[in-house]
Amino acid sequence: MIDLKGYTSIITGGSRGIGRATVLKFAEAGSHVVIVYLKNQKEAEEVASLAEAKGVNALSIKGDVSSRRDMERVVDQTLRHFGKINILVNNAGIWERAPIHIMKEEELERTLSINLRGVFYGCQLVCQPMMSQGSGRIVNISSTAGQRGEPFYSHYAATKGAIISLTKSLAVELAPYGITINAVAPGWVDTDMAAIPLSNKEERESILSLIPLRRVARPEEIADSVLFLASDMASFITGEILNVNGGAVLCG
Repeated sequence: MIDLKGYTSIITGGSRGIGRATVLKFAEAGSHVVIVYLKNQKEAEEVASLAEAKGVNALSIKGDVSSRRDMERVVDQTLRHFGKINILVNNAGIWERAPIHIMKEEELERTLSINLRGVFYGCQLVCQPMMSQGSGRIVNISSTAGQRGEPFYSHYAATKGAIISLTKSLAVELAPYGITINAVAPGWVDTDMAAIPLSNKEERESILSLIPLRRVARPEEIADSVLFLASDMASFITGEILNVNGGAVLCG
């Protein structure tokens, strides 16, 4: 069993979906958790209560990951409350359909800001206390779309591809400080974000036809992969992209 007892972990987008599952997995492993949310205060507080029921301390902080000031506040509050940051999971993100010929500037900017700038700020701000500690783990959430593209979601795919490049670049840059950084690239996951296409019978069948395991992932299955990369079991792994998609990348 993975042991994170005494660790402090920040999970962005921690109130729902993959983030929620990750918070609870980390709490089960003994890590104190900081849940960063933007709109879902009730859900964030519920997840914090569930985490504390597992015997750890949980802190929910409202913050916009695309705002450097907000992320500075998240890091400062975490350090004041727990005294250290061992793990960061950059999970917050959005996924909105927008064909390129009618994509509005604000749609592009919103996706770039949350999906890419948010990850960059998270990495930039936590690496400073991690460098002082001489250790740390960062896990970024990318996507299958970042490796093979996704029609009608080109802005989303571009951000997820950029996360892969960022992860590989920082793995080399931060290694001398004992910090590892990896990414998990999920395919289709049964979350609210994917609810509309997955609720349509024809679309769902089309999606499943491209997944050798013929089902979508549960959020907990993605969280298990994040937990592994954040643990000492992955202490010699850095700069890697872990595909968790039921084999979907093999069926292009």
